[in-house]
Amino acid sequence: MISTRDVDINEALKTRQFYQLWIVLCFNVTAGIGVLSVAQTMMTEIFGTTLPGIVDSGFAATYVAMISLFNMLGRFLWASSSDYIGRRNTYWIFFALGIVLYLSIPLVAQRVSVMPATIWLVYFYAATMIIFTMYGGGFATIPAYLADMFGTRYVGGIHGRLLTAWSIAGVLGPVAITTLRERAIESAIRDLAVQVSPQRFEQAFGAGLEQLDTLIAQQTVTIAKLMEIAPAGTVDPTPSLYNLTMYLMAGLLAIALVANALMRPVDAKHHMRENEAPGAASRGASA
Repeated sequence: MISTRDVDINEALKTRQFYQLWIVLCFNVTAGIGVLSVAQTMMTEIFGTTLPGIVDSGFAATYVAMISLFNMLGRFLWASSSDYIGRRNTYWIFFALGIVLYLSIPLVAQRVSVMPATIWLVYFYAATMIIFTMYGGGFATIPAYLADMFGTRYVGGIHGRLLTAWSIAGVLGPVAITTLRERAIESAIRDLAVQVSPQRFEQAFGAGLEQLDTLIAQQTVTIAKLMEIAPAGTVDPTPSLYNLTMYLMAGLLAIALVANALMRPVDAKHHMRENEAPGAASRGASA
């Protein structure tokens, strides 16, 4: 999987390998940056209500600092490891392990809601730190992956074009996770509202259930306020607000896993001939 021939920048855009790597980078970054953008909020919402004695604002701030540390460590560790196990195998680990970790977070949220225990916090902490090492490792490893596919001569220019995937992911990840979280909050409020007696609801919010949409839009009705008047034994849905997001991120990683699994060496017709000037292959093909 390591090419000994070079591919011109423009010619690289004609290969399927470039677009496979584009998907690999885009979805790996989308999954990582999506969680990164709400990491502190997610920690607080999942564990702040279930383990308030441990997870407070100081704990959440330390958690964010650890994210930066593990992101940096991932860039060193995964990039170095890829020199020994190969770039494609490294991304196999990113995506296969990432899918398992993302899918496990909704299970942790469900378990901690029913049975608050520190073990779930420890698992969540460790799982997300591993995720962030792979987020950083993906950035550090992709230039070497490009060099393996297209040679080293023009890897800088090809890498610059591939970084459009990072730009897309930088928008897609936060927007996706924010949108899904807002929908999850609205759905949870509606589910809780129907469990509260109409009389208690009107006493608490000064309006009937028929005005629930308006009250949600005004942020008058929240999950926390509804939990105060909900029947005894009602499970707080706050820890589960990110379930759909985790499923989506796991799905994106599954697509990237397939793109990585189908990676093959670049066809010889795209290789530059010895002593060929840059762009000559493209001009020759056009002629």
